[in-house]
Amino acid sequence: MVSADAARTAVGVLGNAIALFLFLSPMPTFIRIWKKGSVEQYSPVPYLATLINCIVWVLYGLPMVHPHSTLVVTINGAGTLIEVVYILLFLLYSDRQKRLRVAAVVLIELVFISALVALVLTLVHTHERRSMVVGIVCMVFNIMMYASPLSVMKLVITTKSVEYMPFFLSLASFANGLCWTAYALIRFDLFIAVITLFLSLSRCFVMVRPKRVRY
Repeated sequence: MVSADAARTAVGVLGNAIALFLFLSPMPTFIRIWKKGSVEQYSPVPYLATLINCIVWVLYGLPMVHPHSTLVVTINGAGTLIEVVYILLFLLYSDRQKRLRVAAVVLIELVFISALVALVLTLVHTHERRSMVVGIVCMVFNIMMYASPLSVMKLVITTKSVEYMPFFLSLASFANGLCWTAYALIRFDLFIAVITLFLSLSRCFVMVRPKRVRY
């Protein structure tokens, strides 16, 4: 019989593979941006939200916060690097006003993360409490990441097209959420289980639509 730890590791590896696809799924968008030399009407919000989400999950998975979470650290570390590349490309091909807004948000995120790390490591002294504090923060930013594609809903309605709301990003998010829910349930982790189960279902809204719709 397969042990719970072995099953959890296997599901976690699968979750990492799906999550990696999730992080790489915007590549067609950035290839288009590179070819056109412009970000057009694409929103940076999903990438900014995913960046800070990955960083807080790296913090959550560190041994001094939540031990035995190597898979959480590795995939979110990779996600952090990928999102940094996306944001750099966005900055490169944006106009000055949008570039300044994106840079300001990144600076705010870095200040917030630095403050969170300092507070958690100096004022909270047990793994359980550190996991709870950082886990709550992770849940907040997970909501931001999963809800971030809704930032383009106004554009979808205005243009009567879903071109700027990438389908594969939503599909990867849905599969990723289901896989990490299973991972969390094998050795119960409240923060991972609740947020991934609830928010993966939100992707059904985007996945059931056609690639391009004209009203």
